[in-house]
Amino acid sequence: MAAETESVELVGEDVVGNVARAALFAALTGAFAYVSFPNPISPVPVSLQVLGVFLAGVFLGPVWGGVSIVFYLAAGAAGAPVFAGGSAGIGPLVGYTAGYLWSYPIAAALIGAVVHGFDGLDDPEVVATTRLVAGMLAGTVVIYALGTVGFAVVQNVGLVEAFTVSALAFVPFEAVKIAAAVGVVRSDAAAAA
Repeated sequence: MAAETESVELVGEDVVGNVARAALFAALTGAFAYVSFPNPISPVPVSLQVLGVFLAGVFLGPVWGGVSIVFYLAAGAAGAPVFAGGSAGIGPLVGYTAGYLWSYPIAAALIGAVVHGFDGLDDPEVVATTRLVAGMLAGTVVIYALGTVGFAVVQNVGLVEAFTVSALAFVPFEAVKIAAAVGVVRSDAAAAA
């Protein structure tokens, strides 16, 4: 007597692939956090974490880009040294950089929404550069807004002082990160992947 068996798919291939890509961009964001140096006019260090946020939104879209950065925050909270300068744990998530960190998933989702909309993913290589830059600028506004508020609350300073020290001081660095992200998207290596 032969028994017939059917294959049961518990999780779809699309979900598995998206989770894998989200984990990859979470790891990339964590690796970028190691490129960190002091900002001469701010206690908040300059790092490349935001470049990871930009790329997650551009390549993964609004849903999985945001999920990717949630994975990143969860890994850091669990003790993986993935925050600026290799820090980890709950401290950075409640300290003077907390506003930035909590803004990252929102920013990645917003970037993905501006670049792709909500009805599917476009090939980032064919998305207009103006749309890429607009998405990253919108994400930067979210990061600066929440970063400023978080800094003001934790450091007990006014919003103007907090904005000057925790956002305005980073504008030149963000411009370089936006240019780098556009360069990555437009590179032949990204197109071949």
